[in-house]
Amino acid sequence: MSIRIVRLGEERARGEGVRIGTVRRPPRGVPKGGVASRNYYDVWFPILSPAPETVKLALSGKTDRDWARFVKKYRAEMARPEPRAALALLAALSHETNLSVGCYCEDESRCHRSILRELLAEHGAKIARLRTGHRRRASTDAGPAHHFRGRLAEFQLRDACYQVWGNDGSTRKRSPRSLPGRRRSGLKADGTSRPATG
Repeated sequence: MSIRIVRLGEERARGEGVRIGTVRRPPRGVPKGGVASRNYYDVWFPILSPAPETVKLALSGKTDRDWARFVKKYRAEMARPEPRAALALLAALSHETNLSVGCYCEDESRCHRSILRELLAEHGAKIARLRTGHRRRASTDAGPAHHFRGRLAEFQLRDACYQVWGNDGSTRKRSPRSLPGRRRSGLKADGTSRPATG
């Protein structure tokens, strides 16, 4: 029994339990009935997400100091009675059942879920370790500026696509079919192998 901290949209771990979306907005362009089947979340729980103005603070930041300001403001929000009660509830449940919480961001170290992990631990939650060999997509640029641009793209989710920023500042879009959890198969529909390409 434990609670996992996950990226929404990634493939679920075996026995992960109920997935809770601690995000301000549902994924745009995804039908309500498809949110769970696409591995986003089973329950939307925005009470543990940053307030809109706090999100803007993160998106406008460019340095580690800016990130520290975001962390301070988010922690202050989570110290209010309602979020504290929600944190205590999840912490207690983590000793009785499996569940998970998460956000859309690719880089957990620059996402509010990294702070949420700390807050849950401070409330006595039993935190699950990452699966051995679990494949996580690493950012090509772990710097704060890259993260904030990525966060902006993820929050916009325009036209049901993720807008992804390249290292050179260029952008491209990925359809929902290419989101985390959608693995390409090496087999054709009839079960035979696909031919290797150069």
